[in-house]
Amino acid sequence: MSRFELRPTSIDGLQVIERQPIGDTRGYLERMFCIHELRMLILNRSIMQINHTLTQKKGTVRGMHFQHQPNAEMKIVSCVRGEIFDVAVDIRRNSPTFLQWHAEILSEKNHLSFFIPEGFAHGFQTLTSDCELLYFHTANYRAEYEGALNVLDPRLAIFWPEPIAACSERDMHHPMLMPDFMGIDL
Repeated sequence: MSRFELRPTSIDGLQVIERQPIGDTRGYLERMFCIHELRMLILNRSIMQINHTLTQKKGTVRGMHFQHQPNAEMKIVSCVRGEIFDVAVDIRRNSPTFLQWHAEILSEKNHLSFFIPEGFAHGFQTLTSDCELLYFHTANYRAEYEGALNVLDPRLAIFWPEPIAACSERDMHHPMLMPDFMGIDL
């Protein structure tokens, strides 16, 4: 019995993972990751780092972050408390969906995770207070390879469903994309 169902999105490579909890009158057990069942997503990579975040204020935006080569990473993002609007932007050079974005609602109730391959910037907005996320990464974070897009960049035109109630100074001041931005090579 598989504990995961995969659903492709409109952007090649992005996948929604529907976790299949097993429950009874006591509650449930839910598998968050299984290398055997998710190998087809992460291929020959391994999960190198797992991060847990808490965002307290509804309407907060975090993002849009990515890692450059040689430290590009795949992520599996899950919301284990609350509800978020999770966004991935295709920044792969020569991709037919270059600079297009796709969003999914992730919550503790819908048991969805978002698989984000290399070549995507990632961010989210909290739709409730006190949101907790788990991130599974195929690379360790290295500041010297970090990149980011501005969450309000008009070229991306991300529709944030709530007014932005909070965002870090750093995230708000990432530069807007220049007209000659060509994306990243993988």
